[in-house]
Amino acid sequence: MSNSPTLPTDRLPRLDELADAWPLERGLDAVATPLRFVAFWAAVALPFLYLPLLIGGLQGEQATAFVALLSVNVAALVIGHEHGR
Repeated sequence: MSNSPTLPTDRLPRLDELADAWPLERGLDAVATPLRFVAFWAAVALPFLYLPLLIGGLQGEQATAFVALLSVNVAALVIGHEHGR
């Protein structure tokens, strides 16, 4: 009989099984999934707001608004990148 010896570590749960059981992990997923969804669609929709700013020209406060909008769009792209994977 060539049964492999059982080690005490064979009965221990794997690390990924433990991670699934942690409530904090599930709570973070519950928050991260909708946040990724909103960020993804914000990254899709925000470029449409560039058009009025670019057509009117970027002067004074409009240039600041454009840079702020661009920064928010980049942040939305980074956060929403993993949506749907």
